[in-house]
Order: sequence, then C-alpha cells, then structure tokens
Amino acid sequence: MATYIVLLGGPGAGKGTQAKMLAQELGIPQVSTGDLFREHLSGNTELGKLAKGYMDRGELVPDQVTVDMVRERFDRPDCANGALLDGFPRTVGQAQGLAELLEEKGAELAVVPYINADSEVLLRRLAGRWTCRQCGAMYHAIFGPSRKAGVCDQCGGELYQREDDTPETQRRRMEVYSEQTAPLIEWYWSKGLLVEIDGEQTIEQVRDELLAAVRDRLSAGLERSVAG
Repeated sequence: MATYIVLLGGPGAGKGTQAKMLAQELGIPQVSTGDLFREHLSGNTELGKLAKGYMDRGELVPDQVTVDMVRERFDRPDCANGALLDGFPRTVGQAQGLAELLEEKGAELAVVPYINADSEVLLRRLAGRWTCRQCGAMYHAIFGPSRKAGVCDQCGGELYQREDDTPETQRRRMEVYSEQTAPLIEWYWSKGLLVEIDGEQTIEQVRDELLAAVRDRLSAGLERSVAG
C-alpha cells in the first residue's frame, strides 16, 4: 500500500532537512511544490504556462493548478509507493484538493507530522544568518559563527545580512505562515492525522521523534488494514 505523508513546520523548524531524511528512510520521493513550480515554469509546460499567466498578472495561482501539478507528479513511476509532501498543502483548500486527489487514487494520508517550535526560537535560527559578500559562504551568529566577527573564515571577505534574513523580514514570514497554516493544522488535527513533534530539540532528537511517530502510525494503519 502506498504511503502518503504531509510534513508541516514553520520557517526555521528544519522541515527541509527532516523531510529529506524521512523520505530516504521510507523509500519514497520528497515532493516539494516549490520544485514543481520551478520545473513547470522552466519547462514551459501547459501547467507552467497557466501558472505563469496568473503570476504575471500579480494574482495568486489557484489551488487547483497546484493540485494538478501534484497529480502529475504522483503519476510518475518513482511515486508508485507514495510520496512525502513538503510545502504543500498550505491552506485548507489545498488540503481538500489533496484529499480528493488521493481518493481518486484509492489512497489516503497516513500521517501529518507537525514540527512545532516557539516563534522566538525560530526567529533566532532564521535571523542569525550572515553571508560573505566575496565568496558567498554562509554563517550563523549562534549555530555557526565566523572565527572573527564580520569576517569570512574562507576568504577574509566582509559578512553582511541579506534583506530577507533580517529579523523584521523573518518575523513577517512567520506571521504569514501562522496565518495561513493555523487553520490547516486544526483541520488535520480534527481528522486525527496530526502528530506534533517538538521542534526545539536537536536535529537528531527531532529526527528520532519524527521517525518513531511515523512508524507508529504506519504500523497502526497496517494492523487496521489486515484486521479489515
């Protein structure tokens, strides 16, 4: 039976790192809608042209266009055993579209892990990034600082903070994410699919808790399937 999982987590929660690890562990592809959009836009596919039309007009791309991109991705051979969705759905409307898509395939979501962490913790992670003007090397004020403040270890270049890495920008990112996904989290919780993971732990601890939670849900689902 194919395994479909949605992984939720705000900016700075480490969702991308954990998604890649979990997908490898389960032997299913990590499907990112950001990657799908780039692929369809650069490939000038029909879906890409449709999405570009909305984007060029400054309009939001309708949920159905995104769902159709996911449908096309699910039809590829590497998704035969399921997929781990990263960055989708973002709204309840998209979640409903995904549920209908999976129903068409005779499948359903196994579990929706939510990597949760306090907003101030996430902000410290996000707003501490610094970049070398000369070679592009990345540093973090807390988790990976340069040996000398403001100076790149690799080339001696000046370190600066990009506009999208400032505390103000990152705080707004988190506010937008919270506004968009709070209803989604509640929606999945009401369906008994959400499992909350403590995102304030180390990467390794989050990985272990995430794996344990997913395996527990998959085992429970297999037992129900056999019993049925």
